[in-house]
Amino acid sequence: RELGAAPPFGASLRLGLLVITMRVLLQALLGGGGAGRTILVTLPEIPLPAGAGGLRLGGAVGLEGRLAAAYDGARLAAVLACIGAANALASPRRLLRYVPATLYEVGTALVVALTYAPQLVDDARRVRAARRLRGHAGRGPRELARLAVPVLDSALERSLDLAASMESRGYGRSVHRDVRSRRQATALTLIGLCGVVAGAYGLMDGGSAPLLGLPLLLVGSAAATASLVVGARREPRSRYRPDPWAAPEWGVLASGVFAGAFVLVAAQNGMPDIVVQTSPAVWPTLPWLPALGVVLGLLPAWLSPLPPLRALEGVGGRDHPAVQPTPARSSS
Repeated sequence: RELGAAPPFGASLRLGLLVITMRVLLQALLGGGGAGRTILVTLPEIPLPAGAGGLRLGGAVGLEGRLAAAYDGARLAAVLACIGAANALASPRRLLRYVPATLYEVGTALVVALTYAPQLVDDARRVRAARRLRGHAGRGPRELARLAVPVLDSALERSLDLAASMESRGYGRSVHRDVRSRRQATALTLIGLCGVVAGAYGLMDGGSAPLLGLPLLLVGSAAATASLVVGARREPRSRYRPDPWAAPEWGVLASGVFAGAFVLVAAQNGMPDIVVQTSPAVWPTLPWLPALGVVLGLLPAWLSPLPPLRALEGVGGRDHPAVQPTPARSSS
């Protein structure tokens, strides 16, 4: 990771806990999916029109509905935790350097977004501190509206300066691509993405036929690869200081591949208890094959090399010649 980058894994875990809490609270308040057999508490109910689609405000709060809401929130929390873990292993900004040439414009936009999005938070803090110095220490929507105008004005001014500097350096111009190759790359990219999404859904959905998901995934992957090859022919690129790819990187990649493969095999074979039963409410059991995949997914915590900041912290506690202070010389 880059020096000075904030660790995102803890923030993703806290966001996941917030997602689970909000999911359970909204399920209890709106009552979607029914209350269940075991009633925990009965809230005052506000009647809604018949066209509300089964929603209600208040009413009986059941154990089965709360468990289903908690499991649904836990799925989204697991996705957020995986994203935070991936960001903790590598810098997203450095990974965008390896975006294929076909997705050059998308990669440039993502680099700009990742660069300037944190600055919006700093601008908001600076404007709020300036307003406090002037005696404005209010809270609420009105104060938020007053903060939004100078923050958005600063963001617009910064984006115009960035656009002018990128235009002067030739970003976005391509003299090697014609209309035909661009259309071919775009069509292959769309077909490949649709095939990959449909194939991945077919493999992860236990009710779909395996002969439907795997061919779609293979065809989509082949089309996406062909689009990258077509784009790479017309977009020559150079790399400055490429990152090494050694045994730790292969270990991280293999752990992710095997973890996903174990879960897919368990879903396709209909392994019991891979989908938690909530009606009636029972204690969840741990299927051994997906659990083994989760254990393999934890291996990058030890296989990956230390981030620069943690490596420097380990060196700082020892006498290292690079960090020794230079003794002062006395003038004679």
